[in-house]
Amino acid sequence: MGKSHIAVAGGGAWGTALAQAFAGSADRLTLWAREADVVNQINNGHENTTFLPGVALSPSITATAAMRDVASADLILLVCPAQHLRAVVRGLRAEVSTGARALICAKGIERPTGKLMTEVAREEAGDLRFGMLSGPSFASEVARGLPCAVTVAFDDAATADEIARTLSSPTFRPYASTDVTGVAIGGAVKNVLAIACGVVEGRGFGESARAALTTRGFAEMTRFGLALGARLETMGGLSGLGDLMLTASSRQSRNFSLGVRLAQGGHADDGGPLAEGAATAEALVTRARAANVEMPIAQAVADIVAGRVAVDAAIGALLSRPLKSEH
Repeated sequence: MGKSHIAVAGGGAWGTALAQAFAGSADRLTLWAREADVVNQINNGHENTTFLPGVALSPSITATAAMRDVASADLILLVCPAQHLRAVVRGLRAEVSTGARALICAKGIERPTGKLMTEVAREEAGDLRFGMLSGPSFASEVARGLPCAVTVAFDDAATADEIARTLSSPTFRPYASTDVTGVAIGGAVKNVLAIACGVVEGRGFGESARAALTTRGFAEMTRFGLALGARLETMGGLSGLGDLMLTASSRQSRNFSLGVRLAQGGHADDGGPLAEGAATAEALVTRARAANVEMPIAQAVADIVAGRVAVDAAIGALLSRPLKSEH
């Protein structure tokens, strides 16, 4: 693809960070934001003070509120919240040219339908061709140019390789994959598990308990992924285990921080930063039941988030489950 037009649809922290990371990889970098004040902040002050304050953005980033400016790009990154992906794709569908390519950067499962982000996109795609970008990365670190590695997945290897090369830089390292489903699953499930690990932190259960929960949570993620056709190596890669390790161990993670708040008496709708895992949890366990996959940790998170079960009762239920072989 070479140096060309890259567009980012989504002016939140992660969308802004990706725009900053790729500003040197394109002849033209367009960032679409729904909020007029964000567009003005970026174009006039080269900073997104609303969602990513304190990070000086490249002057080559042009912000816009017009979706048609995004639709003309050679590569579009969809960095909207997971529950809004369908609407954003619908908005793009009428504008894009035949054969346009997009990378979904949203991590979640759609609540009303239980569909993965890739499944949502395919239903609304039109002429758009979709892949996934996911992996262990915090927006503030990526925007500041700190090193990270992610997975870029597309159905065909040549396209995945091409896009990975286009987006690569000395500090941003994409690894190519053709397991689009596996990458979508890892990004969605790890958010739910990160909430559980935040609960462990908030209750002060210690590092040993968190390590155990992370490991057993990864087993749930792997069972679910394999049941839906993902590859084992993807579950153990950057977009699966790698992303889980990051979000299950740091308060920079919105999902982990939500778990801490829940453990300390807060609620999922207390006005804190958007945590995708809260919206995904119920859809995840419903989809898992349909696939005959047991996910007790994810179920506990869904129950806590919905207010059906108190934190202590959910923890007690997990600890009292029958003993069995690890594998």
